[in-house]
Amino acid sequence: MAKDMSYEGLNARKTEIMQAAIGVDYNAFELPGIGFDYERMMREAGYPMEKMREIQRSHAVGDTPLIELRNLTRLARRYAPAGKGARIFLKDEACNISGSFKARRASISLYQAKEKGYKGVICATSGNYGAAVAAQAALYGLKCIVVQECYDSRKVGQPEILEKQRICEAFGAEVVQLTVGPELFTTTLKLLEETGYFNASLYTPFGIAGIETLGYELVEQCRQIAGRDPDAVVCTNAGGGNITGTCRGVRKAGCGARMIGASIDLRGLHMASDHDFNRKSFTTGHTGFGMPFMTWPDRSDCPRNAARVLRHMDAFYLVKQGETFYITEALACLEGYERGPAGNTSLTAAFSLAPDMAILVDVSFGDGFGVKDHECGKMNGGTEIDLAPAVSRRMFDRLRKIAKEKEIPWQTHIMGGRTGTDTDIVASSGRGVRCGLLSIPLRSMHTAVETVCARDVLSTARLMAEFAKEVE
Repeated sequence: MAKDMSYEGLNARKTEIMQAAIGVDYNAFELPGIGFDYERMMREAGYPMEKMREIQRSHAVGDTPLIELRNLTRLARRYAPAGKGARIFLKDEACNISGSFKARRASISLYQAKEKGYKGVICATSGNYGAAVAAQAALYGLKCIVVQECYDSRKVGQPEILEKQRICEAFGAEVVQLTVGPELFTTTLKLLEETGYFNASLYTPFGIAGIETLGYELVEQCRQIAGRDPDAVVCTNAGGGNITGTCRGVRKAGCGARMIGASIDLRGLHMASDHDFNRKSFTTGHTGFGMPFMTWPDRSDCPRNAARVLRHMDAFYLVKQGETFYITEALACLEGYERGPAGNTSLTAAFSLAPDMAILVDVSFGDGFGVKDHECGKMNGGTEIDLAPAVSRRMFDRLRKIAKEKEIPWQTHIMGGRTGTDTDIVASSGRGVRCGLLSIPLRSMHTAVETVCARDVLSTARLMAEFAKEVE
């Protein structure tokens, strides 16, 4: 009996099609309810770091240079407040074969396809990933089909995407061109089922694991050049794979750098909107991708998306198109480096970043008559290290770690909503501020007989001082 090839029929079979095209049993990682075991999926479906580096080096991928941008750093320091302006380094991923970091994803995905005996690969992409997959397919001797959204309903094409079509075809790939809309996913499903090819999706565990080498390399190079770990790593964020994979690699290198995502602010434009398709100067790295994939990652062409932004990102910054054009010109004029604007989104955010953490101190209700135990801190119990939506989890964990190591008396207070302190305002100021909140238990608050314990005040002061020493 002929299979139902309608939109509804294909999507009804999408799980079995995807499982056959990726070779991963996603059901094995499902947990009761809505959860799934993400780390187990990455561990069992991926490869060890040294194996991935070996694979990539044998296919002209990785070991890209880390370049210190001294002139841009001087420019940033000229206009930054006193004591601000970090050293800025650029990881030049354009040195990979096919010209972008996505060669890292493609190299591991296509290695997996070759190892599992697939005759060809298919990917749905409108940008650099298609070129990366096509290039790696040529190296591995595999057939390649790239499915692109490149036109609006009037057949007006995006110039950048049309250029990628020519690059993919130059590498020997077949390119299927579509208008923007839901047919991209359905067409990909149909081709996967008809050909039996491997789904070289951006969002498989293999694709995300391939980017881990970027983060690992970056830390190694920073230690070699600067003699220390980076304080922050800024990644352009679109579908989430860049910051997810880079963060995992940074952590595997034993580095606790702050992970920052950056996107072009295109609020009001939707990536899959026919009306908005040709109203932007960037085809990726913008909020039209970043926000939907951040909040609903499993909207991808895999049963479970291995790019989980909110699991790995500490902060998210938006930059304007004009700001990115300015940095693109500055990079060329001051550093002699020519790169397309889309590749400079993260650099734009790095240029504008300043130290952005704060510890706020306030009082909380201390134990006493008429106050419930779970709503108050204990007098003489030490400083309260508070956790709330406005409080950075990293700051919270760091303060607790210091208190334990220095044997400073402390207690924890969890708040489910607003803190009722300046933290609620400071955390959302400007581009966002990482906040830690310490509270001193206060008995009989808002009366004429308010009372604090001097030891709690002293433990609060000691913890702030020890934190400041670590920052220095």
